[in-house]
Amino acid sequence: MLTLALLQTDLHWESQEANRDFFAQKLSELPKSVDLAVLPEMFTTGFSMAPQRLAEKMDGPTVQWMADQASALDAVVTGTLMIEEGGRFFNRLIWMRPNGTYDHYDKRHLFGMAGEDRVYTPGRRQLYVEMMGWRVCPLICYDLRFPVWCRNAEDYDLLLFTANWPERRIAHWNALLRARAIENQCFVAAVNRVGTDGTGLRYSGDSAVIGPTGETIEHLGEGLPGTILSTIRLSDLSETRQKLPFLADRDGFKIEI
Repeated sequence: MLTLALLQTDLHWESQEANRDFFAQKLSELPKSVDLAVLPEMFTTGFSMAPQRLAEKMDGPTVQWMADQASALDAVVTGTLMIEEGGRFFNRLIWMRPNGTYDHYDKRHLFGMAGEDRVYTPGRRQLYVEMMGWRVCPLICYDLRFPVWCRNAEDYDLLLFTANWPERRIAHWNALLRARAIENQCFVAAVNRVGTDGTGLRYSGDSAVIGPTGETIEHLGEGLPGTILSTIRLSDLSETRQKLPFLADRDGFKIEI
């Protein structure tokens, strides 16, 4: 059993301290039953192409803030932020555990239509994390469009997305979340922001938890801020995979990076 909290919120444009203060309050309001709290993509800035001004180091204030929040909540806290490392910039997801240890994933598919590929460096590896008997694959926004990168070749149980996905293409988001759950026979949990960012793009949220046969377990749309609390069970996933053993027939492949 795993209890998720998906925080669907507006963001303060390019204002790291304001966003940290805002999310500290939101996280403090979560019930102690939460095991995993998921924040939107670039939760300290919004989807900004200005890492030269805004990127932090791994020993900077936000990573330490995440450690403090995870410890206080006694839960994993995850989300992405701009990170500078070795003179390069990354849209990096931090998977912060309550004991202060963490893993990270750098966004593989950078959104060229917004110029993300011109300022950030793409990731070169996938991340699989274990928690409470679950195997989780966290990915970021535009990765959702690429089924080969998402493919369940590693027997994960939960595919996780954190995003700034614009309202104008939200039909694609909703359809692809269901497709990824069905084809990978897994739970999908996805959080998207709401509001309008500094470039004028509007976001409707549509955060969701999807079951392994494509059924919608939870959904929050219409541009409304809020928190999805959802408890999912491995026994339900096991039952589905036993009744419908489609993954046994999946193709083997190797991704060239």
